[in-house]
Amino acid sequence: MQQGKIGVTTENIFPVIKKFLYSDHEIFLRELVSNAVDATQKIKTLSNFGEYKGELGTLDVRVSIDKEAGTLTISDHGIGMDAEDIDKYINQIAFSGAEEFLEKYKDTANSIIGHFGLGFYSAFMVAKKVEINSLSYKEGAKPVKWTCDGSPEYTMEEGTRTERGTDIVLYIDQEDDKQFLERATIEGLLKKYCRFLPVPVIFGKEQEWKDGKMVDTDRDNVVNSTEPQWMKKPADLTKEDYLNFYHELYPGQDDPMFWIHLNVDYPFNLTGILYFPKIHNNFELTKNRIPLYSNQVYVTDSVEGVVPEFMMLLQGVIDSPDIPLNVSRSYLQADTAVKKISSYITKKVAARLEDIFSSDRADYETKWDDIKIFIEYGMLTDEKFCEAAMKFVLLKDTEGKYYTLDEYRALVEPEQTDKDGNVVYIYSTDKTAQYSYINAANALGYNVLLMDGQLDNHFVGLLEQKIEKTRLVRVDSEVASNLIPKTDSKSVDLSAVQRGMLTTVFRSQVPEVEKANFLVEFEAMSPTAMPIVVTQNEYMRRMKDMAAMQPGMSFYGELPDSYNLVVNTEHPLIVKVRDAATAAIGAQVEPLAKEIDEKNKQASDIRAAAKDGKLSTEEQQQVSDLEKAVGELREKQEQIEKDYAANQPEVKQLIDLALLGNGLLKGAVLNAFIARSVSLM
Repeated sequence: MQQGKIGVTTENIFPVIKKFLYSDHEIFLRELVSNAVDATQKIKTLSNFGEYKGELGTLDVRVSIDKEAGTLTISDHGIGMDAEDIDKYINQIAFSGAEEFLEKYKDTANSIIGHFGLGFYSAFMVAKKVEINSLSYKEGAKPVKWTCDGSPEYTMEEGTRTERGTDIVLYIDQEDDKQFLERATIEGLLKKYCRFLPVPVIFGKEQEWKDGKMVDTDRDNVVNSTEPQWMKKPADLTKEDYLNFYHELYPGQDDPMFWIHLNVDYPFNLTGILYFPKIHNNFELTKNRIPLYSNQVYVTDSVEGVVPEFMMLLQGVIDSPDIPLNVSRSYLQADTAVKKISSYITKKVAARLEDIFSSDRADYETKWDDIKIFIEYGMLTDEKFCEAAMKFVLLKDTEGKYYTLDEYRALVEPEQTDKDGNVVYIYSTDKTAQYSYINAANALGYNVLLMDGQLDNHFVGLLEQKIEKTRLVRVDSEVASNLIPKTDSKSVDLSAVQRGMLTTVFRSQVPEVEKANFLVEFEAMSPTAMPIVVTQNEYMRRMKDMAAMQPGMSFYGELPDSYNLVVNTEHPLIVKVRDAATAAIGAQVEPLAKEIDEKNKQASDIRAAAKDGKLSTEEQQQVSDLEKAVGELREKQEQIEKDYAANQPEVKQLIDLALLGNGLLKGAVLNAFIARSVSLM
């Protein structure tokens, strides 16, 4: 029997392994099973090269639990080890058997996945003692048994194994890690980490329900698929193959819309299948849809850095042997090879989308509402994808018709160019709620886009950046005739006294609407247009919408909504209100307005005559007295106007009708409107 110390540079290697080498203890199973598969692949390679003449026999990896003995065993029929191999590959921790083997057979051994050495020592994260029982493939080799209790000391003696291969026996630490003796736990981990390994991995027997409980059958429980679809050539796969694989990965989900098969071997190795799922809740960004594999060994589902951020909406599998098994997320994000892979995936996805659009546009349009959010997200977050997507991104109007960017500009440019030469794209965010505005715009010959997606508020800004001489305005941001200013607007036929009087009359009758401010404006629209139109400032609304999605913009989010109550001075009902108010209170208001103007002029003259722009103490007092008088006169004037307006149900009715059309009339105010409507009939 040989005794010795493991060749390490520190006595504290095991605490380092247990705490820092891997982020999760469960990873030990992946490492040990991967090593067993590695050993199995090696014996196949040696046999192919004629360096092993014996029978290969059954090449599988078996995992078993003995709860009574407290052991978990991983067994293979691979290359095996003799005492010299164990001394070289196990007792010298930093050495990797796989690396040496790859160097010797680098042209053909591309499926060697193991990292002998450190990977093996992950066993000590969960085991208080580990045994290796192995018999090498070499002619005349003797079996060897190696034992270590988690200290740097080990024993190595002649073993009892009679078949080529290796058993790794873990005596599980039952104080901290007893869950690794449970069938359900191990089976779950094997399906997570070993689901697509290239050698059959067997864990006990298949079970079935019998006599009120689950019982073993005589069939081996094979937990993996050794030839996953992404490792095959696209030409060898049918549509059904792709769909079946998708449902194997994501049971219970709807069929994907389409998929992309990645298959490249230069300047890096990359295979995989990416699926475009149907996104039901408008924006379902989850970050564990695309597991990353290295030669069919599961690495991680945190693929940020490998997959561009916007492709987190996709599902599927990516496999690249160029990505090492044991890496941190920061490594993935910084590695140059990984960055090249990310760029390649972006390019491949863009090319696939363009191909689908070009080859079958009708089918592409049927899928557009489902893939729109993915493409917009990509354009907003990835400049290269944005450039490519300008060819196949679509705009949809309120009639349900689809256009490319070039097609839409050609459609609207003749009618929707403003006086400054900008082409104005009018859009709606809610076809039902904004129906009257859409109808008014259509009546003027304008087309209205439907931009009702969760990212469309950001996408509107992107389009304005990318398309020269273009403005986008929401259909309810202005009265229809002002959406695209082509000439100077018609002047409003109101005297200064009438304008001030009607401003107070209408403003005083606007009901309280939570978190909303209203500004009264006057426009000389068509007599057939609505008497009052509620519009919302485009800039402030965009800021509030973005504040709802972006941290750091809470200032805008806390501001009240800003609306314009646009009074159509050409409408007969408004003309009637104007004339009635002038007749009823004009004689009272005009003298007050005249006196206000006179006193304002006096104050202005005093300021203008001041030496060097500085008022004397006497002049300051004069201006202060005038301003106070103006305030008192204005209060008196407004009180007359408010008292009059309070007894004009038609004014309240006109305002409430406009608010009702915008969904702003609710609760008690809505109830009062209904009662007033009945009384006016």
